[in-house]
Amino acid sequence: MSEQREVSRVIYCRCAYAQVVPPEVKDGVLEHLSGGGRVFEAVADLCEMSAQRDGRLLEIAGGGPVKIAACHRRAVLWLFHAAGAPLAADGVEVVNMRKLSAAAASARLDAEEIDSAAD
Repeated sequence: MSEQREVSRVIYCRCAYAQVVPPEVKDGVLEHLSGGGRVFEAVADLCEMSAQRDGRLLEIAGGGPVKIAACHRRAVLWLFHAAGAPLAADGVEVVNMRKLSAAAASARLDAEEIDSAAD
């Protein structure tokens, strides 16, 4: 379901430890974000943050509409839940860098609407 909500935040997960996202996709998306003028926050690894119950996950979960460039939606939702920082059912789009090309993931991050059902 697409929503017409302004996206003020983009979170980019480098997946530094699991290394499940193809390097060319991670690098391409990071290059796009870095050169695009959009404000974003890069994190080393959401899996590690969840395991450490990092307080930044609570800030992300409670901060309003957000797009998260990472891996599968179900995995990202579970990571936040496991850390005690469940994400809202709407207002959150997970851009799956395991499944999409760098160009397709970048296009989703640039889109104004949030697709809360995307994976």
